[in-house]
Amino acid sequence: MTDPVLILCMKWGTLYGARDVNALARGVRRHLFRPHRFICLTDDPAGLDEGIESRPLPRLDLPPGSGDTRWRKLALFNRDLPERLDAAAGTPALFLDLDLVVTGGLDAFFDLPGRFCILRDDDLFRAKPLRRLRPGRDRFLHMVGNTSVFRHGIGAHPEVVETYLADPAAAQARYEHEQQMVSDILNTQGRLTYWPRGWCVSFKNHCVGRGLSSYLSDPAFPDSARIVLFAGSPKMAEVMAGRGGRWYRRIGDVGWLRAAWDGIEGGNRG
Repeated sequence: MTDPVLILCMKWGTLYGARDVNALARGVRRHLFRPHRFICLTDDPAGLDEGIESRPLPRLDLPPGSGDTRWRKLALFNRDLPERLDAAAGTPALFLDLDLVVTGGLDAFFDLPGRFCILRDDDLFRAKPLRRLRPGRDRFLHMVGNTSVFRHGIGAHPEVVETYLADPAAAQARYEHEQQMVSDILNTQGRLTYWPRGWCVSFKNHCVGRGLSSYLSDPAFPDSARIVLFAGSPKMAEVMAGRGGRWYRRIGDVGWLRAAWDGIEGGNRG
């Protein structure tokens, strides 16, 4: 029998709660048909649904005096993560942020070849022609992946977190955030593979009409979309609460999005 793949998410602090984890787990169950374990790495497992495994947040052993935990996701690359998850080293794991909605099949995220697969950050945004004035910077940013949705073999890339821990100040001076560092290291090794464009879409940029067109129709997701993300503003919580619109961008009816998040009949897509 094939060992189950892993779905990982992280929850700490109060920005997201058990309801967000439970909604994500329901979305995964509806759209992932191979054996899998859903694991939430968290500092507070209270309220998680049955079937969700909770594990303590993996350590990020910062040097004395360094209190910057904004790069906490780097702990997903710890050497000892496999044993902490009771899984074999190299087990495929798909990491998902909590501020996204699953709208389509997830099995393809495990079928795509590649040692490290990630969402290209540029795929969530409209073209930025002025960036071409700095070609080197443009090429670098076009390479960067977005760690909201990525797949790797657990324990396979400890050099990522170890590079950071060797000199956090240098890493923070060179990179704006952890996903730039992760992408740069793995791209240099020739291990970076991107999800096909259209699998992961931005709610704001791909579901909502642009400018005045947003007043002519309600948001809808592209046929190819498997995951809807909330890059920038508005945030998922705002949209779900019926807020987040601007004078230049109407949000409109997002019943399909709430249904997909809540797991209501009619909100699913296989």
